[in-house]
Amino acid sequence: QVQLVESGGGLVQPGGSLRLSCAASGRIFGFNAMGWYRQAPGKQRELVAIMSRTGNTNYADSVKGRFTISRDNAKNTVSLQMNRLRPEDTAIYYCNAGQEWRLPPQAGDYWGQGTQVTVSS
Repeated sequence: QVQLVESGGGLVQPGGSLRLSCAASGRIFGFNAMGWYRQAPGKQRELVAIMSRTGNTNYADSVKGRFTISRDNAKNTVSLQMNRLRPEDTAIYYCNAGQEWRLPPQAGDYWGQGTQVTVSS
């Protein structure tokens, strides 16, 4: 059984910053892909950022230059530093992990429970 547990969501004003973290536990054999997806009300879930074990990354165009993904393979964690947040970044953010690194990126089999990010004044 694999568990992904997110932390770090919350309410922030436009232009502010938040850092999301995700820790994987359980029967882990080394995820090749770990990353973040988000889903806003009334919209489909979309990729935010994803990173391979070897450091390859892929970002949504809307977050490039504002968000930075990082991971610690030894600790099976992945983080998302979000700067210059905008109201349109408001969504539930989900941690995702999978055994394969694919291009274009595809969601892996494992999901966290989600953490709410709200950007509002």
